[in-house]
Amino acid sequence: MRKIFASAVAATASLASVAAYAAQPTPWQATFQPAATGIMEQITWFERYTLWFIVPITLFVLALLAYCIWRFRASANPVPSRTSHNTLIEVIWTVGPVVILLFLAIPSFQLLTAQYSPPEDAKLTIKATGNQWNWDYEYQNAEPLSFNSALLAEGDRAAAGKEDKAAYPRLLAVDNEVVVPVNTLVRVLVTASDVIHAFAMPAFGVKTDAVPGRINEIWFKAEKEGLYYGQCSELCGKDHAYMPIAIRVVSDAQYNTWLAAAKSDLPGANKALMAETDGAAKVAAAGN
Repeated sequence: MRKIFASAVAATASLASVAAYAAQPTPWQATFQPAATGIMEQITWFERYTLWFIVPITLFVLALLAYCIWRFRASANPVPSRTSHNTLIEVIWTVGPVVILLFLAIPSFQLLTAQYSPPEDAKLTIKATGNQWNWDYEYQNAEPLSFNSALLAEGDRAAAGKEDKAAYPRLLAVDNEVVVPVNTLVRVLVTASDVIHAFAMPAFGVKTDAVPGRINEIWFKAEKEGLYYGQCSELCGKDHAYMPIAIRVVSDAQYNTWLAAAKSDLPGANKALMAETDGAAKVAAAGN
């Protein structure tokens, strides 16, 4: 119990320290990450909606099993009943599940349609290519920008200026984050160069396989600035667990400044953006 309490305290402290850094996995997490897009808000709502059906059904079935075990035990019923049909019960257990499935299917199809139907044209297109075991990104602008993003080695933290593990967690921090502007619809073209990977960003509510020779398309519109983390979610080899995805959502002005500088000096552009965003986050955290 003492270890559990200590872990809970640590988790609370961690949540408080990274509140300004958007969303990432936290110790003892049992629910979704905070939603950063409209689609993820719908997914979160649907998950809670389904629980209103799942929990009562589970408890009801458990109660029926317990009642049957007690009521029809051998000692209480030495001569088993030979009843084989009950029309009312058969109608109920046929019609009931159909009605429940309809209540689940309608919002489910609406959510699925929304996930595949962007509300507007994409203003930014990024191609993400999965490799064993890192990601290549290509900004498909008039002047394309390409770079590789890999797991940040512990020994490289100081040089990268990413020693704060609350903002740049172990096994999730990368050397080069994807940078996108806030409130902008981003289209991501996902593929792979070797084996099947998967591009997943929980806070955005997006996940799709990266298949060699095929391009899958997803989209998101981040509504909150910050640094978000995801991972490859397809078993892709021995270093599958070391293939994180990091997306930094910034203002339009910060994005334009970063993009202009990154074309000639990506490390310098990243450090300048980090200094601005991390500094603002620390000031906001101190103010709270």
